[in-house]
Amino acid sequence: MKALRIGDKIAQIPIIQGGMGVGVSRSSLAGAVAAEGGIGIISTAQIGYDEDGFEKDQAACNLKAIRKHIEKAREISGGKGLIGVNVMVALKHYREHVKESARAGADVVICGAGLPVDLPELVAGYDTKIAPIISSTRACNVILKMWDHKYNRTADFLVVEGPMAGGHLGFSIEQLADLDKCVRAQNDEILSIISVKRQYEEKYHCRIPVIVAGGIYDHSDIENALALGADGVQIASRFVATYECDASDAYKQAYLNAKEEDVRIIKSPVGLPGRALYNSFIKKTNEGRLHVNKCYQCLEKCNPSQIPYCITQALVDAVNGDVENGLIFCGANIGKINKLVSVHDLIKELQGIL
Repeated sequence: MKALRIGDKIAQIPIIQGGMGVGVSRSSLAGAVAAEGGIGIISTAQIGYDEDGFEKDQAACNLKAIRKHIEKAREISGGKGLIGVNVMVALKHYREHVKESARAGADVVICGAGLPVDLPELVAGYDTKIAPIISSTRACNVILKMWDHKYNRTADFLVVEGPMAGGHLGFSIEQLADLDKCVRAQNDEILSIISVKRQYEEKYHCRIPVIVAGGIYDHSDIENALALGADGVQIASRFVATYECDASDAYKQAYLNAKEEDVRIIKSPVGLPGRALYNSFIKKTNEGRLHVNKCYQCLEKCNPSQIPYCITQALVDAVNGDVENGLIFCGANIGKINKLVSVHDLIKELQGIL
């Protein structure tokens, strides 16, 4: 595998560890991935959930934790690889999270759960590379045209997320109902996106790497993505089953115990479909709305009296170990994961060395 070059930043291996929140990918996991030469990603979604004072001031605790975990991940990495963050556009404090990440020295910022139309201005003046998460050629066209027109710049790289990914998805529930068809169509979308970005590479005299995400499980999946013309891959679920993952042992064990038939497509308060493990919590949400006792100020568009459940509370409960009464996002291939490994061994396996 070739190194992944993003502008003037280089990762020795073309593997990005996907951002997973709340609290699943913070400094421990991201730092370990970077130490192996990859790109470790910290999720900023309610990242400060375990900080003193979080119950009273979520915004301040999250900003404090962003800087703390970027600095800690950098220390763990030993100066190798790259450290980045994933910031959901749907967050109430999306802009503040991006700005603080850039100030704290994040190498890359990746944004999904919406189109980050103003992302370039949020990192202006910093050497932080930026990428949108997209799932279609249409979304690619929209964001690249907008950044070109409004900011006279282009993306530093693109993350193309397919329908087998975990967490929030850029596909409709109807599309996801025929997953095989959706997966087959995705290869054409990847080729189309590669074609679209070439005009911006020519205009800005740069290379815009395309990173394929969603359903990447092993070395052969990576080889297939690279053969399509991708420059690298983003992998999330497999990194949950590592010693270094920031989630609780119970959360990791839920991944190890899961079977393919345990995976469900759910409706998220974010306004997008999501892929998660079926448990008592999901069963309750299917039976009716769960009363929201407290608003944690996480989403820009959220009415506590109307949402089906509080996503912050559900994700925090899960990452802390209450795996039956919390929300556990996962990728479609979770049923294949059956053992806990070190990040070092997982990276070697993904490279085809082990």
